[in-house]
Amino acid sequence: ATHHRTFQSLTERHNKNQYFKKNLSPFFLRYKDTTRSLPSECIGSDRPMISLGLSDFALDILMPGVTPKQSDTYLCMSVPLPVNDEAYVVDFKPHASMDTVHHMLLFGCNEPSSTKNYWDCDEGTCKDKSNILYAWARNAPPTRLPKGVGFRVGGQTGGRFFVLQVHYGDVSAFRDKHKDCSGVTLHLTHQKQPLIAGMYLMMSVNTVIPPGEKVVDADIACHYKRFPMHLFAYRVHTHRLGKVVSGYRVRNGQWTLIGRQSPQLPQAFYPVEHPVDVSYDDILAARCVFSGEGRTTETHIGGTASDEMCNFYIMYYMEAKHAVSYMTCTQNANPEIFRNIPQEANIPIPVKSDMLKMTHGHHEETKDTGKSSLLQQDKKEKDKILDQDFHVEEAVEWPGLDLKLGQVSGLALDAENNLVIFHRGDHVWDENSFDSKFVYQQRGLGPIEQNTILVLNPSNAKLLHSMGKSLFYLPHGLSIDKNSNFWVTDVALHQVFKLGAYDREPLLMLGVALQPGSDKNHFCQPTDVTVDPITGSIYVSDGYCNSRIIQFSPNGLYVMQWGEETSLGRARPGQFRIPHSLALIPDFSQLCVADRENGRIQCFMLETGEFIREIKHKSFGRELFAVSYVPGGLLFAVNGMPYPGEAEPVQGFVMNFSTGEIIDTFIPLRKSFEMPHDVVASEDKTVFIGDVQARAVWKFASTEKMEHRSVKKAGIEVQEIKDSETIVEARLKNNPESTDPLKKQEKQHLVQQASTGVSFVLITTLLIIPAVVLLAILVFIQWRKTTADGEHKLDSSSGRILGRLRGKGGGGLNLGNFFASHKGYSRKGFDRLSTEGSDQEKDEDDGTDSEEECSAPPPASSSS
Repeated sequence: ATHHRTFQSLTERHNKNQYFKKNLSPFFLRYKDTTRSLPSECIGSDRPMISLGLSDFALDILMPGVTPKQSDTYLCMSVPLPVNDEAYVVDFKPHASMDTVHHMLLFGCNEPSSTKNYWDCDEGTCKDKSNILYAWARNAPPTRLPKGVGFRVGGQTGGRFFVLQVHYGDVSAFRDKHKDCSGVTLHLTHQKQPLIAGMYLMMSVNTVIPPGEKVVDADIACHYKRFPMHLFAYRVHTHRLGKVVSGYRVRNGQWTLIGRQSPQLPQAFYPVEHPVDVSYDDILAARCVFSGEGRTTETHIGGTASDEMCNFYIMYYMEAKHAVSYMTCTQNANPEIFRNIPQEANIPIPVKSDMLKMTHGHHEETKDTGKSSLLQQDKKEKDKILDQDFHVEEAVEWPGLDLKLGQVSGLALDAENNLVIFHRGDHVWDENSFDSKFVYQQRGLGPIEQNTILVLNPSNAKLLHSMGKSLFYLPHGLSIDKNSNFWVTDVALHQVFKLGAYDREPLLMLGVALQPGSDKNHFCQPTDVTVDPITGSIYVSDGYCNSRIIQFSPNGLYVMQWGEETSLGRARPGQFRIPHSLALIPDFSQLCVADRENGRIQCFMLETGEFIREIKHKSFGRELFAVSYVPGGLLFAVNGMPYPGEAEPVQGFVMNFSTGEIIDTFIPLRKSFEMPHDVVASEDKTVFIGDVQARAVWKFASTEKMEHRSVKKAGIEVQEIKDSETIVEARLKNNPESTDPLKKQEKQHLVQQASTGVSFVLITTLLIIPAVVLLAILVFIQWRKTTADGEHKLDSSSGRILGRLRGKGGGGLNLGNFFASHKGYSRKGFDRLSTEGSDQEKDEDDGTDSEEECSAPPPASSSS
C-alpha cells in the first residue's frame, strides 16, 4: 500500500531529487547521464528513473517527441532496464490520450529490433522472443497487480529491455505538428515476488466478416497444458465491428466466465470478478461477436482500420518456480464445445452513440483494398463454392501406383511441382537391421546400388530424373529447399545430407557416418529435415532413439535443440515418442512435428522452439506418421494401422491449420494402405502418399462438394441442394466421378441434368426403373383388390400410394432413408469400394518398435 501511495505521488518528483542523487549507485548515475535530450513537451523525460526507496524505483517509458505523418502508424522505442540484477514490475501508470493514441503495448525482451530513438514497428519489436507486459487503449484506467505479484525482468531469465509500441490511429490530431510523448511509467522493486505475472493472449487469425452480415462469431479455444495459473485481469480488443468479447474456462463441460466486455468501451484490463484458476487439460475459450452491417466488402483480421481484430488478453500469476511469462492461443481446437457456450456470449453490450464516437481512435479508410475488391468480385460470380469445401479422392487414372519401387520412405514436390520419391531400392529395414545400441548391422551389403531419388512427372508418372546411387543405406526423410536442393536423412548412417539436384556428391553432411549418438555432432536415426526458406536455418527431427528437434545454421553449425523423451503417463508439451515428420509453416513462423507414437502433431515457434499447441484427434489412433503444410492454411497428415482391438482406420486427413479441425479424410480405391509413411500436398490440393510397406505411391485429387450452386443451362435454372434424404447416389467400381444431386420439385416430378452430372440417359434410366416397378405394384394391387372386393377402385388405391411416395403418408417411401439404412451408404458422397480381399489381421503382438518399421498386414476391410 505504501508503494502504491508513493507511486501515485510521482508528481512530487522535485522533492525527491536530493534523495535520488544521494542514494543512486554509480550505475544509476551513468544511466541518467546517458539519457537522451527530449523536447520540452515530454515533461519528466529527462529523468526516466526515480528512486522510490531502498529497493523500489520508477521508470518512464515514453515516446521521444514524435509526430506521425500518416494514419495507422505503429512506432516503437526501447528503454534498457537500468539495473543488472532481477527486478519485478508491480504497477503501471499510462500517459496517453485517445485523441492521439489508439492503443499501446509494452513488451519485454533482450534485444530490441533497432537501436534508434524510435523506429517504424514494421521493422519488428524485438529480435529475440518478446513477452507482452501491458496493454492500454481508449482512455483506460491504470492496471493494478495483486499483492505479491509481479512481472519478472532482468537477472538470468527476465528481459533486459522494455519496448513500447504505440499505434497512432487518426493523424488529424497532429495537424498542429505537435510532438507526442505518450507512454507508461513502471513501478519496479527488487524484492522477490512469490507469484510471477504473465500474459495469455487468445487471438483469432482467420476470421472473415461478410459485408452486411448481422452476426459473425469468431471462436478461439485451446487445451491448457501447463502448471496451474490464477487469472486476475482481462482485456478485450476489436476494431469498429466488434460488439462483445467473452472469455471462459471450460472444465468437465462446465463454463466459467473469466470476463465479458464491449470492445467499444475503454479497453482497460478489468479485474476478474470471481477468482478463476486454470489447471492442466482445462480448455480456455473465447468468442468475439461482430457485425458486418455498413460494410460493402469482406473484412479480414489485420492491423489497419479497415481490418478487424479479435483479441482476449488474460493476466495471470503462477508460482515462481513454474512461471511462464507469455502464452498464446490462435486456434479453435474444439469447435464442438461452442454449441454449449452460455447465451450471454452472444448478447451485445449496448454502448451509447456518444461513447462510441468518443472511444474510436482509428482513422476509417474509405478505399477498399485490392484483396477485398477481388473477394467481392468473386462473390458476385454465379457459381458459389466454399473455399475449403472439397473432398479428396484417389486419382485412379494415375499410373504411378504401378511403379516398381523399394520401401518408400520420403516424398516431396520440387519448384515445378514434380513429385520426388526417396526409396530404399533393394534394402529393407527389418528386425535384423540394428543391434540394441542402434548400430547398423548390414554394412556388408554396401550402399544401395539403385538410384534412390526419383523425380516424376506428377500427371503421368514419367521418370524425369534420378540420382542417389551408391550413397545411402536406409533412406528416410526428404525435403527440398527454395534453391531446389534435396535434403535427406539416412537412419543407418545416422546422417543428414544436402544434395544438389544434379550433383553426385553431397554439398553438406551432418552427423558422423554409422555412429549413433546424442550430442551436438551425432544423430541417432534422424527421421526428417526441413529448411526455413527465409533464414536458411536447418531443422532436424532426431529421431527413433533420440527425442529432440535440432536447429542448425545455414552452413551446418549447431544452434539449439528442444524436446525430451515422453515420461510415464500422458505425453506433455515438448515431449516426443519418435518425432517422425516435419512441416515448416512459414506463414506463422512455426514448425509442426508428427509425434508418431504419441499420435499427435506438436507445433513450435521457429526462432525459440517454444511450444505453441497440440493437434490431436481420436481418429488419429495411436500413431501419426507424417504431416505436410500447404500455403493458405491446410494441413495434411496420415496415421498408422490400428492396434489389435482398436477401430480407428488408417487414412489420410485434411485439416484447417488455424483451428486444427478435420475437414476431410480419405483412403485409396486401388490397393489399401499398409504403412503409409509420408505425405506431401500442393496448393491445388493434389496429395501424394508413400507407403513403406506396400512400396507404392498414391495420388489423390480434390473434388468440389457443392453446398449450393446456381447453374443456368439452355435457359433453365437448376438448383442443386445438398440434402441427404433426397439424393440418390451411385458409384461405378474404380471410378471416382460422381453424379450431381437431384432436387425433387414440389407438385411435379421434374429431373434436370446439371452441367457436371452424369448423362441424361443414366438419370432417365434410374427414374424409369422405379416407375415401372411402381406401376407393376399398382396393377397387382388393383387386380387383387378387384378380385377380393369389387367396391375398391384403382384410383383411390393408387392415390394413397402416390400420396405416400410424395411424403404425405405416415409410412411413406423415402429414398434417402432407404439408402441410409443400408451398410456402406455415406452422406458425404459415394462410398469407396474395397479392392483388398485380405483376411489377415494385425498380429496380437503389434510388432511396433521405436526403431523398426515393420508391420503386419492390415485387417480385412469390410465390403461396401
